Amino acid sequence: MPHSASAKKRHSQSLVRRTRNRATKSVLKGLIRRVREAAAGGDHEGAATQYKTLVKKFDQAAAKGIVHLNLAARVKSRISAHLKAAKTAKKS
Repeated sequence: MPHSASAKKRHSQSLVRRTRNRATKSVLKGLIRRVREAAAGGDHEGAATQYKTLVKKFDQAAAKGIVHLNLAARVKSRISAHLKAAKTAKKS
């Protein structure tokens, strides 16, 4: 446990940030799941709309330092490839 007043304040701030960051990460995971489900279900327009939302949210989270920039880029790239593969599989 913190002993000084400044340490107590920093601990309190870290707990607040932790809950906020965890909530944001949970939203991001939900967005990934929704995009993948829409693509697997054949709803390519819906998946594209969800993907735009996912990209925006990941960029915002990366800018705030909630997730690493490389993680955001990797997720966006993999989801984009997943959507492209699902779209071409439908045409074939």
